[in-house]
Amino acid sequence: MQSIEFCAGAGGQALGLEQAGFQHSALVEIEADFCKTLRLNRPQWDVRCEDMNFFDGRSFKGVDLMAGGLPCPPFSVAGKQLGQLDERNLFPAAIRLIDEIRPKAVMIENVRGFLSPAFEEYRLHLKSEFEKLGYYVDWRLLNSSDFGVPQLRPRVVIVAMKCGLFDSFEWPDLLPHNTQTVGHVLREMMGANGWPGAERWAQLANDIAPTIVGGSKKHGGPDLGPTRARKAWAALGVEGRTIAEEAPAADFCGMPRLTVSMVARLQGFPADWQFYGRKTTAYRQVGNAFPPPVACAVAQNIKHALSARTTFVNKAA
Repeated sequence: MQSIEFCAGAGGQALGLEQAGFQHSALVEIEADFCKTLRLNRPQWDVRCEDMNFFDGRSFKGVDLMAGGLPCPPFSVAGKQLGQLDERNLFPAAIRLIDEIRPKAVMIENVRGFLSPAFEEYRLHLKSEFEKLGYYVDWRLLNSSDFGVPQLRPRVVIVAMKCGLFDSFEWPDLLPHNTQTVGHVLREMMGANGWPGAERWAQLANDIAPTIVGGSKKHGGPDLGPTRARKAWAALGVEGRTIAEEAPAADFCGMPRLTVSMVARLQGFPADWQFYGRKTTAYRQVGNAFPPPVACAVAQNIKHALSARTTFVNKAA
């Protein structure tokens, strides 16, 4: 099955879709460094470094899945919550592209704030727009830790399908057991340079991570978030004021910092996934990412629903 993705970022959702069995017809991303990350890891992908607002989707008409991780600031509780009035709101562009492409299914990721009572009227508006185009739409708040990601990271996932297809779709089941802790996931990486305190640190970092933040372009340098977030990281034995260039040295004393690679692992990226650019731009890519395991779980069920419908139609014929 073929997919096209918008606001592809550093490839979190794209990787999840790939793992679920989708082949990317194209990935559209406006940030040049993010596009270089996508090409660095998957040279065979058709990466378009373009603005979604001006992209012509007509040549991709009929693709199986249109996906996107639309900008979060318009609906983030940490921002001004301007919603549809925010210039970064790309839902209108998404609706236009759905009309042009007419995919069998749509999958859009956004922040928990999208479900705020303040945006109820806008959600109803979006639902109406989907229905006008012949799609049934539903959304659900998913916690990344329920899908094996060692981080809370609640995310809203919006799924829409052409009427008649959605009956075969089910939201993915949650893992029957708790995910691994920060210490368990990062123990080897934290001790990579011979730091003797890595094992004890890992034992104390015996919980999942708070939601990783700091991916905003307007945010300063790379860090693990504001004061409240840093306190949560400190409880795990992590210094959150800055991001380290490398793991602690053998003679290190104090509270260790995370590297970009460590944060990426907590986002669910595989160890071999690389991020183009220096620390600040690389961390922005990680901080903005949609964890691949969550994207994969939802995409697998979308693929199953589309396959089930195709099988039903073929048998009927």
